[in-house]
Amino acid sequence: QVQLVESGGGLVQPGGSLRLSCAASGSAFGFNVLGWYRQAPGKQRELVASIRTSGRTNYVDYGDSVKGRFTISRDNAKNTVYLQMNSLKPEDTAVYYCNTKVGPYDYWGQGTQVTVSS
Repeated sequence: QVQLVESGGGLVQPGGSLRLSCAASGSAFGFNVLGWYRQAPGKQRELVASIRTSGRTNYVDYGDSVKGRFTISRDNAKNTVYLQMNSLKPEDTAVYYCNTKVGPYDYWGQGTQVTVSS
């Protein structure tokens, strides 16, 4: 059974940084695509960043609002994906969810709260 366990959320002041981690387990086929989404109160869930591995190459994609501030990376040996968030803004406040796709199925972590406030 696929499981995604997130960690690293919390409260940070505007301009600060946080690093989220997500450990994936339970797939005999590995995890080709790993990503982060977020959902703020009253808003739809949106893509933050995703990373896809093909051979030795990682392909990354970012939501427009985080380009240049957030960096996604992965450690394939640990089946772990990271999200380094810098220059955080109050509008980055949301629950952040880890996501992967195995075959036709989407899997989600339990979510971790990120609050950016002074």
